Amino acid sequence: MKILQFFQYIYLFFAVLFIYDGFVSWGEDGNKSMISFVFAALAIFMFFFRKKFKNKFGNRKGS
Repeated sequence: MKILQFFQYIYLFFAVLFIYDGFVSWGEDGNKSMISFVFAALAIFMFFFRKKFKNKFGNRKGS
């Protein structure tokens, strides 16, 4: 179960990478930077979704 918690934080790592890529490519190609920002937002959403999902089923397991 701990390995799933580790993968949860990989989403944040990729979000930081996509945000960095978005800012680096901002002046060169606007479309590439927007795609990077969309992927970063998706990665952040997945982090919070997985966290909430884990907490929801973690509480059920204890009952």
